[in-house]
Amino acid sequence: MLPIEEKAPAGARIWRWTTGPLENNVYLVADQEGNAAIIDPGIESEQALGWTRQNGFKLAWILITHGHFDHVFRAAFFARATHAGIAISEADAELLLHMKDAAAIWGFQAEDPPQPPDLLLNDGDEIHIGSLTVRAVATPGHSPGSMCFLLDGFMFVGDTLFAGSVGRTDLPGGSQESLMCSLRDRLLSLPGETVIYPGHGPITTVAREKSSNPFLAGR
Repeated sequence: MLPIEEKAPAGARIWRWTTGPLENNVYLVADQEGNAAIIDPGIESEQALGWTRQNGFKLAWILITHGHFDHVFRAAFFARATHAGIAISEADAELLLHMKDAAAIWGFQAEDPPQPPDLLLNDGDEIHIGSLTVRAVATPGHSPGSMCFLLDGFMFVGDTLFAGSVGRTDLPGGSQESLMCSLRDRLLSLPGETVIYPGHGPITTVAREKSSNPFLAGR
């Protein structure tokens, strides 16, 4: 399946695959020289590797918004195939390392994860992808270490925010109070034109979610 090319900031290009039975969004971010990162390589995302190689991209990083199995399912595959480093929040690193057990609970057979992650992210850390700089923004709530990635007015938010909805908090480590604080203080405070790339579902903007998302009424 060919990816969809999405709107991107100047100097960058962004592609999206929707893969697997849980319809995860998998993103490739690249500069104009072909230096790239893949974000949240979930179930069946290995299909993206051939396309990435055919188009001459050099994968430097595997960026993980949070450690739930459907977002890290193929992290080890990409790491071993490309030698790209895995970056995940320090608070969610244990979820990555135990993702095989978590996947089995839901009926999925995953390969062993890499040990350990190459980069443990904290709020405000910067990741360089060639000429691009991505900033890590801590947004706990959906998971203890949920992390969004901000690139010049474009934000990859994992399962923190969706078009018309917000992330669930009933999984281990989830917190409704923390999620709503993250949404209010870290996402809704961004300019309205900020493009939101969620872990599932369609692309949206901060302004659209402020005006129409029923979970954010009054925020």
